Amino acid sequence: MRNRFTGAMVSAAIAAAAAVFSLTVMPIAGQTPAAGRGAAPAQPAATAKPGTRLDRIGKAPNINGIYQAINSANWNLEDHAAQGLTQFWQLGAIAAVPAGMSVVDGGAIPYKPEALKQREANRKGWPKTDPEAKCYMGGIPRSNYMPYPFQIVQGNKDILFVYEYASSNRIVHMDKKSESPVDSWMGWANGSWKGDTLMIRNDGFNEHSWFDRAGNHHSNQLVVDEQFTPRGNQVAYLEYVATMTDAETFTKPWTIRMNLYRKFEPNAQLLEFKCVEFSEELLYGDLKKKTE
Repeated sequence: MRNRFTGAMVSAAIAAAAAVFSLTVMPIAGQTPAAGRGAAPAQPAATAKPGTRLDRIGKAPNINGIYQAINSANWNLEDHAAQGLTQFWQLGAIAAVPAGMSVVDGGAIPYKPEALKQREANRKGWPKTDPEAKCYMGGIPRSNYMPYPFQIVQGNKDILFVYEYASSNRIVHMDKKSESPVDSWMGWANGSWKGDTLMIRNDGFNEHSWFDRAGNHHSNQLVVDEQFTPRGNQVAYLEYVATMTDAETFTKPWTIRMNLYRKFEPNAQLLEFKCVEFSEELLYGDLKKKTE
């Protein structure tokens, strides 16, 4: 599993480097980052103030920007009540789970019986069993609604998604559709425009990522169809819809819906969150030399 993780990280890094040279990056309105130690690379400044209509790159809407979900979906995609985490009682309310409404159409995820048992096992082992605790990449769709911002870098062809959590990324292949060379945490994305909606089909996932902290999971047969639709003046938010299909795990496809809100602060930028160093005991504790 660790070898597969390392391979995925290397592939992601190579892909990101390739994207830097292949993308024709458009300006991001209202985002001129402050300089400082540890800051992310400067974002391109806006050349003109956008109007109330959608800015465009060719015929496609310009969705360049930094976005973040404001909900409790990363805790649990389904309805859940507020609760304390008894294993972290010393933290009191700081470690409490906030209540949340389901973002799943119909309210519940349609698991097959054996897959439902696996979810319960995942929950019993939490947080050690959660890939997020070990700084593994979030996968899709989870990376879009984790409690960290992400950035869309849109050029004339391919589109790059960069996520603050675990410094992960993915390229959406718009010009030439291709197949995944290997299963990975973030999968393989091919996209197209349908009117003003960015449509992305993702496959080529490994089976290790979760959908949330509640143990909701999938197999390596997962296919995720995403829709990003810009809404509001100057693209105030993206209406996000994702449909999951996995015949090994679910009785039928199921869909989640939420809004992803754009950051308009003058100094909005992604910062580094390379979390491996905070997860070393979980990742490598079993390899430490035992002392008396």
